[in-house]
Amino acid sequence: MNRTALTILFALIAVCGYSQTAYDALMLSENDYEGTARTAAMGNAFTALGGDLGAVTINPASSAVSRYSQITVTPGLSFIASTASGVSPYQNGDLPYFEKKMKSSQTRFDLPNIGVSMNIDRGMKYGIKNLSFGFIVNKTASYDQTVYANGTNNTTSFLGQMAYDSSINKDSPTDLGADNAFDIMPWKNVIGYKTGMIDPFNDFYVGATEKAYDDGTAFLAGEIDQTYGREIRGSKYEYLLNFSMNISDWLFIGANFSLHSISYSYNEYIRENAIDANNFKIEYKDASDNIVATKYFNSMKYASEYNFSGLGYSAKIGFIVLPFKGFRVGAALQTPTSFTIDEGWEDRGETAFSGPDGGKYSKTSPYGENSWTFRSPLRANFGVAYTFGKMGLVSADYELSDYRNIRYKSSEYTDRTTLEEINSQMKASHGVGHNFRFGAEFKPVAQLALRAGYNMSALQDKFTHKASLGLGFASGKSFFADIACVRAFIPDEYFMPYDDYVFKKNAEGGFDVDPNYYAPEILIKSSLWKVVLTLGFRF
Repeated sequence: MNRTALTILFALIAVCGYSQTAYDALMLSENDYEGTARTAAMGNAFTALGGDLGAVTINPASSAVSRYSQITVTPGLSFIASTASGVSPYQNGDLPYFEKKMKSSQTRFDLPNIGVSMNIDRGMKYGIKNLSFGFIVNKTASYDQTVYANGTNNTTSFLGQMAYDSSINKDSPTDLGADNAFDIMPWKNVIGYKTGMIDPFNDFYVGATEKAYDDGTAFLAGEIDQTYGREIRGSKYEYLLNFSMNISDWLFIGANFSLHSISYSYNEYIRENAIDANNFKIEYKDASDNIVATKYFNSMKYASEYNFSGLGYSAKIGFIVLPFKGFRVGAALQTPTSFTIDEGWEDRGETAFSGPDGGKYSKTSPYGENSWTFRSPLRANFGVAYTFGKMGLVSADYELSDYRNIRYKSSEYTDRTTLEEINSQMKASHGVGHNFRFGAEFKPVAQLALRAGYNMSALQDKFTHKASLGLGFASGKSFFADIACVRAFIPDEYFMPYDDYVFKKNAEGGFDVDPNYYAPEILIKSSLWKVVLTLGFRF
């Protein structure tokens, strides 16, 4: 079955004490430029074009192309929709879990761009004709998703897998129930034990949704209703100081000094409810085999929360050159970004039982915290463009990101050996990222522009695509307005809310796998539309 890095990431959180992963590194490193409506409409293919404050993030020389000062503000709306459903583990297509197709959506308002650039005309015919200084904020990534999945299951459960974990770990009930259990034991298992999600039975553990037998066999006691939910929020912005110059109207050079901010939160949960509580009878016996307590499992919920925020800094240099009329060439190089990250995480569990000895139980872990530093990849942008007088233009960009050189530099709790192992894993798995951007603009009349763009990113076997359209209006004076619509084609995601587990002890003291029982695998199909509007003034 397919598993995404998200499954691995939050398995680590649930265990206890979080450690950095390759998934974090990739998320911190990837850029998804947004900027102004003009750059968005043309697929951000602006390395060789310039003249727009959204393009300054891509090539610092962009501001030197303009012979005027300008100010822009760009509000935007994002529409994210997801559909989640189970994936059949059988060749005949039978679906034993999460059989419903659940749709969820969210709308987000944001501000992808705001900035000002001041142009100084030196009155020279040759040499340094213009200088430009600016402060610009451009959004470089968004992290937004809401997912819900639901269905019935009569073969496996989250609590069964939790019990299996404690069984193979040989967790001691004394340790799981200790006052300092969160300091010495896996968090998920501690919460499970202290809320009655799992209980010891002979020499192994059994989940509250299971029926156990003396021979070591444990099976789901009846049909359950399962719900999985996830909400992701976050963004990454670049705050940059820009300096550029125009040399004789054929060479434009510039530099950025940038502060990068990132915020990210991930909340997920899984809930299980008994379809018929009578099937989930739990009896507790004393040493003489007398029943001393009876209750019936009704429901449980296990939730994990993870968030981090941080700041980084980088520098970027670039140029645009006009070798002959209409033709433009541009390039830019950005240093690796050094981030300092603060992260936190927490797990919560709750159960409800009916019957004479029933009740409700809940437990929350301590709030875990950690800090670490990280270096994102070196980036290089290359672009060409051709302008057809005042009628229009076409442009093409290529961006290279060397993910082989991303690395964790230090961590408050992670030892150096572990960090080097993670860095080696990232170097071997991430490779080089490639981004191709294409844009076109046509002006049927002087005040109106029609735009289109396409963007493709490739990192190993992961491909993302964007298509965009836009309109631009320029008054005869200083005011201008642009609007763009962007459609992102997001790859399908496969993940498991819990892993496969086994059901029966064997004669050697180990466990046998029953091939007819599978933990759920969920397929998420997502789509993203974004509409942005730029309002600006030139002066």
